[in-house]
Amino acid sequence: MKSFAITAVLFAAVAMASPVEIRTDATAYDACPSELLSNLECCDVDVLGLLSINCAPPPETPTSAQHFKDLCSKRGKSATCCVLPVLGQAVGCQPPAGSG
Repeated sequence: MKSFAITAVLFAAVAMASPVEIRTDATAYDACPSELLSNLECCDVDVLGLLSINCAPPPETPTSAQHFKDLCSKRGKSATCCVLPVLGQAVGCQPPAGSG
């Protein structure tokens, strides 16, 4: 029983000593702020906002709407926020925040 108590105290001490990451950058770009349309995708064709074809995530996290567009246009694709990407197809896509 004593070894359990000592182990618990050691784990608690390690947990308290671990650095906690606090994000203070309030200006970070969130390309797809909607929880439903949360998947960043670079797609070839968007069919009426219902289905996007030949999609893949951008090669890096975009820092702005223009950066997102640039990342996708380098691949000949359009920047989109989608509901459900599966096997290169994405459902329910819209342009990213700030691209209007």
